[in-house]
Amino acid sequence: MTTRFGRVKANLRMGVVGLPNVGKSSLFNLLTEQSVPAENFPFCTIEPNEARCAVPDARYDFLCQLWKSPSLIPAYLMVTDIAGLIKGAAEGAGLGNAFLSHIQAVDGIYHCIRIFDNDDVIHVDDSIDPIRDLETIQTELCKKDLEILKKAIAAEELAVKKSAGKMKLSPTFINATEKLQTMLSKNISVRSGEWSTTEVEMINDKMRFITTKPIVYLANMTKADYLRKKNKWLAKIHAWIQAHGGGVLIPFSIEFEEEYWGAEDKAAYLKECGAEGIVSALPKIITTGYKELNLVNFFTAGEKEVRSWTVYGGAVAPEAASVIHTDFAKGFIKAEVAAFADFKEHHGGSKSMASVKAAGKYRIEGKTYVVKDGDICHFQIGTITQGKK
Repeated sequence: MTTRFGRVKANLRMGVVGLPNVGKSSLFNLLTEQSVPAENFPFCTIEPNEARCAVPDARYDFLCQLWKSPSLIPAYLMVTDIAGLIKGAAEGAGLGNAFLSHIQAVDGIYHCIRIFDNDDVIHVDDSIDPIRDLETIQTELCKKDLEILKKAIAAEELAVKKSAGKMKLSPTFINATEKLQTMLSKNISVRSGEWSTTEVEMINDKMRFITTKPIVYLANMTKADYLRKKNKWLAKIHAWIQAHGGGVLIPFSIEFEEEYWGAEDKAAYLKECGAEGIVSALPKIITTGYKELNLVNFFTAGEKEVRSWTVYGGAVAPEAASVIHTDFAKGFIKAEVAAFADFKEHHGGSKSMASVKAAGKYRIEGKTYVVKDGDICHFQIGTITQGKK
């Protein structure tokens, strides 16, 4: 597996980030069905709000329909709503320092960008210019990372000094920090650089940068623009993203989503809008965030429960088993595995694996097996001995 920036965990979080009044808290409300204040003034959201949203998955839905178990538990994505950044945040403007630390604490970013005109919703800079807004956020995040870099260098130099000649700065550290200094001073994100595995591991170990985090860009437009799938800013935003490290761009509309999810008869609402064939962007937003965090899910299914479990991409079978119970990694014997696609093709309407086994699609895997997205697993666990107290 390619070494990635960030933490290797199953409970990673996406943070909703942007300037004030771009639709962050309204999006958070929709994603998590919470009632976070979304008033029309900057800094309404001061403490980060955290919640989880179910990850849409047709494979999970299929297993639920087949088993009809009393307990049905989907995979969840953890989402944090972070208050708006403004120009000068890295120097403490607004509530900048606290907000930047909240961004530092999450693992991926939903960057919400305003491309809708509405005189009733004020803009912190008094005009709609998403490219300027993107530059503002990029600058503040790079400034914060530059601060993190300087502290990391100082800490390493102090450790060398205290060692009384027993250690010295490694060539990897020296070369990487020089490159980081140059990039961040030019407002270039760390994830935009070309890094060796050794450098990535060193950065992960010594520096918790913000600009290493994966970003999903969300362009919030009017309902009319969303329905006609056009807005003058989209091509410019796409070009900016490609020139600044790349990332996924998802156009959406808070105005449309609030009306759509508030409608009792969604089909009738779409027909009334002349929008048959238009779908909500929320499922794509959730699944894209989940994927960008390198999260995958496997399933367990039985008479009592159907459940989708989250693991970090690249997890081996004992690590996946430990998500169910921490002791399962210790007592792991083997995993019985069928890929969801194979199960769906060969199960023949039965809940059992008999026909899947007959088709040669049911496998016994050991401790080194890397769990794949969509695997249906049954773990065999031996007796777990308790350590002496």
